[in-house]
Amino acid sequence: MRTSTSSARLILLVLATAAASFSMLQSLVSPALPVIQRDLHTSQGTVTWTLTAWLLSASVATPLLGRIGDLAGKKRTLMIALAAVAAGSLIAALAPNIAVLIVGRVVQGLGGAIFPLSFGIVRDEFPSERVPSLVGILSAVIAAGGGLGIVLAGPVVQNLDWRWLFWIPLLVIGLVMLAAHRFVPESPSRHPGRVDWIAALALSSWLVALLLPLSKATVWGWTSGWTVGLLALAVVLFAGWVAIELRSGNPLIDMRMMRLPAVWTTNLVALLFGAGMFAVYAFLPQFMQVPTAAGYGFGATVTRAGLLMLPMLVGMAVAGSLSGPIAPRFDVKAQLILGSVFSLISCVALATLHSQPWQVAAAGGVAGLGIGLAYASMTSLIVQNVQRHQTGAASGMNANIRTIGGSIGTAVVSSILTAHVQANGLPSESGFTDAFIVLAAVAAVAVVLALLVPTARRRRSSMEPVVPALQPVETH
Repeated sequence: MRTSTSSARLILLVLATAAASFSMLQSLVSPALPVIQRDLHTSQGTVTWTLTAWLLSASVATPLLGRIGDLAGKKRTLMIALAAVAAGSLIAALAPNIAVLIVGRVVQGLGGAIFPLSFGIVRDEFPSERVPSLVGILSAVIAAGGGLGIVLAGPVVQNLDWRWLFWIPLLVIGLVMLAAHRFVPESPSRHPGRVDWIAALALSSWLVALLLPLSKATVWGWTSGWTVGLLALAVVLFAGWVAIELRSGNPLIDMRMMRLPAVWTTNLVALLFGAGMFAVYAFLPQFMQVPTAAGYGFGATVTRAGLLMLPMLVGMAVAGSLSGPIAPRFDVKAQLILGSVFSLISCVALATLHSQPWQVAAAGGVAGLGIGLAYASMTSLIVQNVQRHQTGAASGMNANIRTIGGSIGTAVVSSILTAHVQANGLPSESGFTDAFIVLAAVAAVAVVLALLVPTARRRRSSMEPVVPALQPVETH
């Protein structure tokens, strides 16, 4: 063991706090979107970009800073990621208009690398037999942090102001930076290479080309020149990005690693799970806040909407914390399948039974169980199937793909709701129903893909897998 018991606990506490703080930022603004929209005098489609821009930024920053962490040191890069979150929080808190707020969220999103860096530090600092359970704990904290953001947003907005959704994280992140500087050790190993900035540019280019038409298609028209042209451009840019990554000696996202059956199947599930999870985070609180005069919705305050999401938070925390302890009897593949099934059940329930608050709360609780199990199991599957030095890149890739899925899911659901607007400016019930049906279909595909994930074979050490097929082309 590299660290004493007391030091190990402090390291884990600091990493968990950092991960939870960033995770909360992915959902903290969701319940407050109607309030921010009114206060900054913008449209629903535009205010949704406070979520989409954050996801887009995190999608690029996660593998980029994860790679820098492998080269320059995980602790040093973690401090950079935390500083970006703090700077973004300050910009967002002071934002005079929606454009500046979106810029602040982009800067915040650079902290996406906190997740893979934390997993990498855990693998560096703890004995291999403890890593699966600690990865499960961190994954549960990340999942629960997202749910906690939704619950806390209400009291903050109603008793203070929506800007305190950024002031408070700024304070917390500042304290985490001090603790990380004091207690988190620097990486014991470094890997030679360089950062492929062209790959980073290509990644961000195809994501923007994809997300922009998805979010604006109902305004431009699905068959308009802008929509069709940008989607076609996204396909071309995506193909170019893949070609760049395959030829790179220092890939941002290692496509060779993606050829591992356990990795590519798990990452596809992550893509779909991200689409469903972030869309539920973003739009379920909005559904609850729709005035009853619209013929549906509960007219909930931001606080009440958050409380109705509490069962989701509890489900995440319970399922995520149990993932590690039950793994010996209920392996991570089974957990991923069950998590996907829970997600499917939840989306079907939301599409068909949403007339009473308890129905939505119960469906949210089932979704929470699915998210908690899936988060922990996906990370464990990835960590257990790659080499030690690939931990940061592989877990970052999984988190990144989940975030990309979230970007796509948020943009698509926003587009569906924008296409179903009543005369009073509110989305119609059919818009939400259609969105939940689409998310149910996504969850159904995730179940099928989870079934395709290979069952892990017994190894001498589950944390030191051997990947002979990839060894000849390793560049690290």
